[in-house]
Amino acid sequence: MKTITARNFRPAKPHKLACLLLLACTLWGTSACNEDKLLNPAPDTSLPDANLFDTPARVLGQVNGLYSALKVGNFYGGRYLMLSDIRGEEFINRLQNVFTGYDAWNHTINSGSNDALTTWSAAYVAINSSNLVIDGLAAHSGAVEAALAAQYVGEAKFVRALSYFSLITFYGQPYVKDGGASPGIPLRLQGQTTSANNDMARSTVGEVYAQIIKDLNEAEAALPVTYGTPLLNTTRAHRNAAIALKTRVYLTMGQYDNAVTEARKIVSAATPFKASSGVQHQLQASISTVFNSDYTTTESIFSMPMTELDNISGQSSLGYEYTVNQEYNLNPTGILGNATWRATDERKTMLRTAGTLLYLTKYKKANPYLDYVPVIRYSEVLLNYAEALAKSSTPNLPLATSLLTAVRQRSDASYVFPAATTATATALVNAILVERRIELLGEGFRSNDLLRNMLPIPAKGTAPSVAPTQPEYIFPIPNAEISTNKLL
Repeated sequence: MKTITARNFRPAKPHKLACLLLLACTLWGTSACNEDKLLNPAPDTSLPDANLFDTPARVLGQVNGLYSALKVGNFYGGRYLMLSDIRGEEFINRLQNVFTGYDAWNHTINSGSNDALTTWSAAYVAINSSNLVIDGLAAHSGAVEAALAAQYVGEAKFVRALSYFSLITFYGQPYVKDGGASPGIPLRLQGQTTSANNDMARSTVGEVYAQIIKDLNEAEAALPVTYGTPLLNTTRAHRNAAIALKTRVYLTMGQYDNAVTEARKIVSAATPFKASSGVQHQLQASISTVFNSDYTTTESIFSMPMTELDNISGQSSLGYEYTVNQEYNLNPTGILGNATWRATDERKTMLRTAGTLLYLTKYKKANPYLDYVPVIRYSEVLLNYAEALAKSSTPNLPLATSLLTAVRQRSDASYVFPAATTATATALVNAILVERRIELLGEGFRSNDLLRNMLPIPAKGTAPSVAPTQPEYIFPIPNAEISTNKLL
């Protein structure tokens, strides 16, 4: 199996890129693709660069390929979320397999580790795919109608922003540590088809975050408010998806007032909380609906879709790791042992007992693994908003409490937060962080929630704790990049 390194993070040849991305139409934006052209395509095995954007169908192929790049197994198809969670304290590793995240779980990653490389290489492939779309549309202004071209650029910038956020939260020091002054990662903003420009110095953490926010602001302005179908509203970036991601980014930056401003765009002022424009996001009555019966409800803002012909299997699949092969059981002293997570909570039905151990079953389907992978859900936005309100320059604890309660009572209707839990900003934030650990378990949030609050990574099982001052607090840049980028 070929490993993508930083040297070859871009597609090997442009004509291969075109062929691969045209195939992506079968999954993303199928309703927007011409079925006859897909079944009877013109030969595209040797397209020169100039022809990649010479028809609307080929342009759409490039855009659909952005989402295919996100969905690979080493990125949002599974492994990135898994690595993000197992670094925290919620799971116990059973098999000590370095190919299923043991180094990340045990904090023994070095620059040569598989776990150091997978997210780095996959994210830069997605970034380069985005850059190639942006550059290609600029160079072929008549390829599609101007408004559609702007939308496509917005989609590319959303994918680029999400990819850079994933990289900087793994490989860069937390923004809140020093206002983003620490060394970050190379900020590549032009598409590459050769290795000529591989040498690039690291931008600061702050510069990377500034680009992420710039991309998301521009995406918000360019993206459609809705695609008109639940499937496309869940699997392609739209305006509210860009806004929702900004609440996550601003929360991570510690810019709580900005997070509040963004959340207000898509969260109503009172219960029942919902988006008043664009896609009508709101919580579903049952969380089981979101994970078991309908992956395209208005709670699922952005997800990675799976089909029988296109799904992630094996060691990168969340269903395989957590459910089938049982690589990780829940840590009894992690969130599983928290007394506020009661047996009456519907989220407890997403756990399975095997012997004396409990396993997460959010991703229930066995091979083929057809569970959609959630990237942004409305419940996260409500919790982002609640935390930002509690930490803002003008705290609103009653509204923050209402948002928190909405998420809790969706799954445990009779639960009432004790008065002391919501009486002060500090107590309320602690309660919100607990709720995030329950609600977002297995969805890739725990590592960043610890780091953005400058908290130590707790010990679990045989794995030691890691303090914010230790080098193991973030991932090292992989050797593949170090050996090929002379400016690091």
